[in-house]
Amino acid sequence: MEKSFWKDEYSVGVDQFDRQHRRLFQIINKLITRPDKALDLNRTSQTLKEMFDYAKVHFTDEEKLMQQYAYPEIESQKTQHAYFLKTTAELAAYHIDKKEESVDEIAEFLDIWWILHILKWDMRYKDFFKAKLPAHSEAKVLD
Repeated sequence: MEKSFWKDEYSVGVDQFDRQHRRLFQIINKLITRPDKALDLNRTSQTLKEMFDYAKVHFTDEEKLMQQYAYPEIESQKTQHAYFLKTTAELAAYHIDKKEESVDEIAEFLDIWWILHILKWDMRYKDFFKAKLPAHSEAKVLD
């Protein structure tokens, strides 16, 4: 599998979310570019935990902004986010059983899921937030 790269077409117009998406691609690349196509179990598990934890932060930020501005498709987004977190946790457990032969499959799933999620789901809020926030703004998420 080749390294995954951020493309301008993935920009959702909210700088905070674009930066978070870029970071998620960097985490995926830790799995893709591992030396000699093998990582020890501990390192792969740490990378999967990093993905899970960072995705959770990202989803929380997105959902707070959606809630703050009454985004009409928030429930669909929450469903997608919950699916990703559940599946990532399951993949981490699967990896413990299958070891390194599962790493390519996991990296491929993560890469494809994020690209499709951004292009299909997150792009739906691009115009919505463009109308609500200043151009390429920092999201002001209220606690």
